[in-house]
Amino acid sequence: MSFSFDLSGRTALVTGASSGLGTRFGRILAASGANVALGARRADRLAALAAEIGPQAAAVTMDVAREADIIAGFDAAEAAFGPVDTVIANAGVDGAGMATTISEAEIEQTLAINLKGAILTAREGAKRMMAHGVTKGRIVLIASITAFEPSPGLVAYAASKAGVVQAGRTLAREWARAGINVNTVSPGYIRTAINDAWFNTEPGQKQIARFPKRRLMGEEGLDAMILFLCSDASEFVTGTDFVLDDGQTL
Repeated sequence: MSFSFDLSGRTALVTGASSGLGTRFGRILAASGANVALGARRADRLAALAAEIGPQAAAVTMDVAREADIIAGFDAAEAAFGPVDTVIANAGVDGAGMATTISEAEIEQTLAINLKGAILTAREGAKRMMAHGVTKGRIVLIASITAFEPSPGLVAYAASKAGVVQAGRTLAREWARAGINVNTVSPGYIRTAINDAWFNTEPGQKQIARFPKRRLMGEEGLDAMILFLCSDASEFVTGTDFVLDDGQTL
């Protein structure tokens, strides 16, 4: 399948960019012409990715569980490329654990990174877009099909992602008249660094076998939707959740 979106002139900040989907998003945005600030905690990985992409990318060390880090990350992105008009709030942890055994600290960390971090990242991005007079702002929050499907062993993660979907709709309504579109993407199961070990186990293989197509998605399955939502072509799309799951929820 061939598709293209011209993001020339856009400046994006992507959180969770040091691995998995975040790395993929950084690469495809830059390949489509955007300047990209790559945000995450692992500075060494960010530096390597920025060097690979070239002058269109800058490494921005930040922890989305800390508002001060988010503010500093946007400061660094603006220093490198000017005002940010595109945000992908992707940073997340799996928060795996059965409800009766997961610790309070693990629940708090999952909610702090996956939900609070997404809201704070979107909020800081929107505040700056308004301050700089951006009229075609784009914010994409990465959720999950676990927001809608019972997922034993992922109670904290699923709850955080359900919160992300509703936060996206609410923020879209708040910022609609400011020209800032907010949408969420709920991917199905994709093999990434977070879940690779699980899907190599016998129970993980059985889970894959239960999917209608008996396979995991590839990271490239999100490319077209991410580029569309970050582009001018999505002018009339806001407050919507897009489930991209290869039929896994059927």
